[in-house]
Amino acid sequence: MAVNLSAPNPADLLCVPGLRLGVAEAGIRKAQRKDLTVMLLDDGATVGGVFTRNRYCAAPVQVCREHLAAGHAIRALVINTGCANAGTGEQGLIDARTVCIALAQKLGVSPQQVLPFSTGVIMEPLPVQRIVDGLPAALADAADDGAHWARAAEGIMTTDTVPKATSRRVVIDGVPVSVTGIAKGAGMIRPNMATMLGFVATDAPVAAALMPELARRVADASFNRITVDGDTSTNDSFIVIATGRASLPPITALDSPAGQALLAALIDVARWLAHAIVRDGEGATKFITVRVEGGRDADECLKAAYAIAHSPLVKTAFYASDPNLGRILAAVGYAGIDDLDQRGIELYLDDVHVVTRGGRHPAYREEDGQRVMKQSEITVRVLLGRGQAAETVWTCDLSHDYVSINADYRS
Repeated sequence: MAVNLSAPNPADLLCVPGLRLGVAEAGIRKAQRKDLTVMLLDDGATVGGVFTRNRYCAAPVQVCREHLAAGHAIRALVINTGCANAGTGEQGLIDARTVCIALAQKLGVSPQQVLPFSTGVIMEPLPVQRIVDGLPAALADAADDGAHWARAAEGIMTTDTVPKATSRRVVIDGVPVSVTGIAKGAGMIRPNMATMLGFVATDAPVAAALMPELARRVADASFNRITVDGDTSTNDSFIVIATGRASLPPITALDSPAGQALLAALIDVARWLAHAIVRDGEGATKFITVRVEGGRDADECLKAAYAIAHSPLVKTAFYASDPNLGRILAAVGYAGIDDLDQRGIELYLDDVHVVTRGGRHPAYREEDGQRVMKQSEITVRVLLGRGQAAETVWTCDLSHDYVSINADYRS
């Protein structure tokens, strides 16, 4: 079951002028299911992307990287669920390009101005003809309103239990600016990135040269700080779109006041979506914040945080509400901080001080730990006692349902 997560209300989702969305049922894997989405960008929009670091990346990821590197203005995105088009060799690349060509012909643009995205089962051929045949319906459906953002969020789902979408309004230099985003993901979630697709759009004008760095900063503050099961997917893609329709001067520097205001709004939306992925983690019953402080640098804080967040023993203890907290200490110990002095370690569960100077706190009582472990939202705070750096990672517990969901995924 989802942890404090509900489907978006279309009335709460803001349109982003300069971008339209269309959704269709193409029968890619299952009949009568929204599984094909197009995003149509007006001329002048700028786009940046961040993709999986899995070396066995899917064909659409490879094609997206090629098209973005070519430097042509992106005019459309095409997204299918039901088939990942990963592990499909040269034919997979041909298929991804064929979809781009088909959509480009209908729009009167170059195939290199189309970005393809796929999610679903790996090592199955992309049903290209079904996608091509579904494009007219998706294009006919295209509009920009909250209802279409909500439909698009549903149209990119795989094992998600609910669609994920949210919006923010920010005022920059006196001008209202919209930010709306959707994402999918529930399993095979580990940063760099997760098995997720994420799309965040704004009507702010942003210089094209700034978009890769903007996308990276937003991802690093959100999607690259979550983990469900430690697996890094083949298809992870996160795209930031700036349509430029808001009546602002172009943002050309992220350290400018306008750049900082927009970055904060984009991160707010992306972080909400990232948290929603964790809350919807396959079989998840608890949302867990892991914060590691007092590191010499961010890298060793993240090593410790991910060691805790990835540990099956830690995650199953949280599922059982079992304060077997030595598992957390063990994870910190094998995180790869070679000169770590255990005598400097402090551990908290929410407000409960569990460990001091590397050993059990004299005032700690197991019933206090269990009280916190029974909550649906929990914060684990570890102090390394080595410096001033701090990092936060978000994760969930590991339940029986995670095994069941993944055992039955292809049935």
